[in-house]
Amino acid sequence: MEQIKLTEYSHGAGCGCKISPMLLDEILKTNISTALYPQLLVGNEHKDDAAAYDLGNGTSVLSTTDFFMPIVDDPFTFGRIAATNALSDIYAMGGKPLMAISIFGWPIDKLSADVAQQVIDGGRAVCEEAGIPLAGGHSIDSPEPIFGLAVTGLVENENLMKNSGGEEDCYIFLTKPIGIGILTTAQKQKKIEDTHIDAAVNAMVTLNKSGSALASLKSVVSMTDVTGFGLLGHLSEVCEASEISANIWFDKVPLLPNVEKYRALGCIPGGSRKNFMSYGHKISQMDDRQREILCDAQTSGGLLVLVKKDALEEFYSVARSEGLELEPIGETVAQGKHLVEVL
Repeated sequence: MEQIKLTEYSHGAGCGCKISPMLLDEILKTNISTALYPQLLVGNEHKDDAAAYDLGNGTSVLSTTDFFMPIVDDPFTFGRIAATNALSDIYAMGGKPLMAISIFGWPIDKLSADVAQQVIDGGRAVCEEAGIPLAGGHSIDSPEPIFGLAVTGLVENENLMKNSGGEEDCYIFLTKPIGIGILTTAQKQKKIEDTHIDAAVNAMVTLNKSGSALASLKSVVSMTDVTGFGLLGHLSEVCEASEISANIWFDKVPLLPNVEKYRALGCIPGGSRKNFMSYGHKISQMDDRQREILCDAQTSGGLLVLVKKDALEEFYSVARSEGLELEPIGETVAQGKHLVEVL
């Protein structure tokens, strides 16, 4: 039987399907005023990863959703990646997920129910790994395959991570290497060698559980996950919300294996180009290589963590206990001409 290739049924891939930051700003001109809802600690005013609603007992409920079209061909793996990516928003806010429900669109005239089941099974497997139920959901007949989760979580208010929490004199850390967009685009263009996609898949199905532990540290002031807007896009959101700037040390940014090879072959996601068009004017001058890597549209990427420079020892200790060996990729500074300087 011929193997199904899910990426052939979608016009985009993973978080590269996201609407560009510039167009999204236009769409979301009208924000929910937290002044009208005092218990809403976090809405969409600073482009945070999840909404936070104060329960009045020192904790907040977190709510988020994320879904997209296939980024890999294997249905079960697609389900795992989409679920991992959705859960990441809860971890990035410093919380722990409680339960999830699925968001599912399926071209029933093109793909069988058996293939659809494999996608859901992949999502359920990740929820089980996170220790939560996939408790239901909603499905529609759609022209392209779509899968993701709406996730509910819980966070201690003192550990709530917000984009507006950034401070000067912090080191910037990234918990996963980047280049996912370049490698998955190489796969979609049928240019990639068989084993070269494996590192990207392994990164995309790795839960960002460490966010809950890192958020409990007083030295960690802000955290977000790096997804479709790329490293520079998500760092810019933190800098803008926090009224600071950042320096990125390009040579310190970790890359997945073979990223440079496929970048040189022109495997640049359309989402990455839209990213630069949206926020490039906020960034210092870059060469083509820096732009194509730092704006690369990630799917289920790592956590971007801001840590006070004078309190690193405990951070490194907790990071190691979570299986992370990290070094800074930049630093935060006083607000300057650009939101981010690439050095």
